[in-house]
Amino acid sequence: MLLKSIPMKSMLNRIVLAFFLVLFSITTSSAQEIIKDNTTVAVNQTAPKQKLKVDGVIATVGDYIILDSDIDKSYLEISSQGGSVKDITRCQMLGKLLEDKLYAHQAIQDSVKVTDAEVKSMMTDRLNYMVEQIGSMEKVIQYYKKNNEEEFKTYFFDILKEQKLTSEMQKKIIDAVEITPEEVRNFFKTIPVADLPVFGAEMEVAQIVVTPKVSDADKQKVIDKLNGFKKDIEQGSSFATKAVLYSQDPGSRSNGGYYKMNRKTPFVKEFKDVAFSLAEGEISAPFETEFGFHIIYVEKIKGQEIELRHILIAPTVSEEALKEAKEKIALIKKRIEDKEITFAEAARTMSDEKETKANGGALINPKTQDTRFELTKMDPSLYAQVSNLKENEISAPFMDEEQQGKKKFKIITVTNRIDEHTADYGKDYIKIKDLALKEKQIKTIGKWFDEKIKETYIKIVGEYRDCTFTNNWLKK
Repeated sequence: MLLKSIPMKSMLNRIVLAFFLVLFSITTSSAQEIIKDNTTVAVNQTAPKQKLKVDGVIATVGDYIILDSDIDKSYLEISSQGGSVKDITRCQMLGKLLEDKLYAHQAIQDSVKVTDAEVKSMMTDRLNYMVEQIGSMEKVIQYYKKNNEEEFKTYFFDILKEQKLTSEMQKKIIDAVEITPEEVRNFFKTIPVADLPVFGAEMEVAQIVVTPKVSDADKQKVIDKLNGFKKDIEQGSSFATKAVLYSQDPGSRSNGGYYKMNRKTPFVKEFKDVAFSLAEGEISAPFETEFGFHIIYVEKIKGQEIELRHILIAPTVSEEALKEAKEKIALIKKRIEDKEITFAEAARTMSDEKETKANGGALINPKTQDTRFELTKMDPSLYAQVSNLKENEISAPFMDEEQQGKKKFKIITVTNRIDEHTADYGKDYIKIKDLALKEKQIKTIGKWFDEKIKETYIKIVGEYRDCTFTNNWLKK
């Protein structure tokens, strides 16, 4: 963790760095062993060098222990995800492992639930990524120095379960933190003028979307296909296998269509309504959402949560429908350029995108929830469309294809450009509020560590006791 007293100089960088450390979990797991006070380890203040050394327990936190080799495994884990370990010392890595163990230990004390299904879903995603990066499952196993796939998956399952406990405990602490406008104002006042953050150049963007219409005949083809899947599954076929082979939902296809959700999970209303109307073991009839047609199979109902699988198929759009949509978006552009209607009015009356049409087509930045997009952080595909546009100039119509294969025609305009500038309380309130909230969350986490370290059995042995930690792990 960071020190509790956070200097305002380079404040923005420190807050971003702190949150990276809080949210990036690199825990490892190991078997329980007896702790020996005379365990001797080499504490190198730089990244590990290739040399033979005797492994042993170097720390314990509650019910968890840390081996000297766990530090090496942590370096390996970061490297496998494309991270750099060049500037991370062994003492810093141990400090992070101690934090993770305390999070996981307290999660168990607080009865934080992590199911095997959740961990298996995480494992599937991570393994797919690693195989894609390294080349094959055999190479992944060799990379982690395991004898076979079963041994590796057992080892990796324990790692991921501990990571999930850690992240859930972090989330529980952070989600409880709120901030008032008065606190935001006081936060801003404490920043010396010379240390005010500088925000990069930004722009506000609006768009109009025309979605090609799908014929009733094409919709019926998809409904019939999903009804066929349902019949096969009721006669013994695997729903998960059907989802892997046929579902067009990239978020769940590799996991056999699996999702866990409750009534607050941000899924579209139609999906949630059907999901919560089903009994355990029941398969829905095909139904439509903005993404296409679905069938849902409810595997388990646990209180307010359900575990389900679904298959999504979007109807095919005909060439004639694509042509009609392209002609319509071109006509809208011409009417705006001929001053018959403003861009905002056209968006409200003719755009097919319900999320933006009420706001005159204005796009909302998903990271900040305001209308500004910082150029250096803008999605590359969006930047490519707007970077050369002058203010109020309209782009040429273009087709955008989503991951599910759904095609749309769009025109985009830049409604406002904001040059690089020093933070201004009135103009940049949302960004300043975000910084203030992050600082309060960091302080809350620091206070949490102080309290839990006092309450928890913690022991560090050998030369690692000479490390300088940001938390009081040695209880001095």
